[in-house]
Amino acid sequence: MRTAGPPHTAVEHGHARLGVPTIPLPRDAARAAHRSVRPPAAPGPSVPAAASTGVAELLRGPARPATVLLSVPAAVYLTVPTTQGVEVVGVLTADAARLPLGLVLSRRANGRPLVNAPSGAPATVGGGRVCVGDLSVSAAAWWDPRPRLPGVTPSLLPEGVRTLRTALYGDAPHSGFTLAGLPGGPSGPLAALRGAVRRADLEAALRTATRLVGLGPGLTPAGDDVLAGCVAGLVLLGHPAAERFGAGVHALAAGRTTELSRALLKHAALGQVSGEFAAVVRALVGQGDLDGAITTLLATGSTSGRAMTLGLCTAIDLAERTTRTR
Repeated sequence: MRTAGPPHTAVEHGHARLGVPTIPLPRDAARAAHRSVRPPAAPGPSVPAAASTGVAELLRGPARPATVLLSVPAAVYLTVPTTQGVEVVGVLTADAARLPLGLVLSRRANGRPLVNAPSGAPATVGGGRVCVGDLSVSAAAWWDPRPRLPGVTPSLLPEGVRTLRTALYGDAPHSGFTLAGLPGGPSGPLAALRGAVRRADLEAALRTATRLVGLGPGLTPAGDDVLAGCVAGLVLLGHPAAERFGAGVHALAAGRTTELSRALLKHAALGQVSGEFAAVVRALVGQGDLDGAITTLLATGSTSGRAMTLGLCTAIDLAERTTRTR
């Protein structure tokens, strides 16, 4: 549970307590100075949220400075410098994609930015809460962004896999599949990825990742979403090369894509995914409504849902072909 952050230190006893010499002010000037200086506002009441365990270490650790990456009606994203690099934490409305780095509020977006704070504005994360602008959020509950599946290498329902592929590709052959924001054609990165899958060649797939990282517009480019879906799928399916593949993709992302997208690739390498993606994976092993889960995932974002689904299908194909070639 969240506790209040450290109290602000009062300064009413003057600088002399700190060993700094003071210069007496005339009485009128002192009164004017006292009127012009306002103490910092104390944090307001904390808004409860359901927090991902994927950011539990940051939230439970000491309060540390953060910076607003972006504030939109459905979310505010913060970058948090740590000794391991820059992390990203999001405060999300109930109708936003349930990302593995987020604290999810019970309220929905209302058309205005979630927080009246521009990019680059200061914030804090830790000490039990996220404070940004006039918003203070703490965890009233936790959720695990890594879906619990039966066994180390779970078996997927064959009919479920066919349903997933049909929903993504339709009646067209896989070779003709295109994705908005990514170049198509026989020389494009999707064609190269399909070739690597046909050969069950993880090394070739990783080389293709150099062409996909950062490719496409937006905070999470479509190329990254394909890779995130593929990495997470391999991890959750227990593929023997999943850890190496995920680490390779995350390393490639450094300096080549957005901070948010790189953070999501890191979570994917741990099998931590959005709630929408997790629902599809669980349904593929018989835990839930597959048709509804696929519809929800495909509708996520402008291209993210379809790209993540393509990545998952790619992971399933790689896992199947790797098994056959043993």
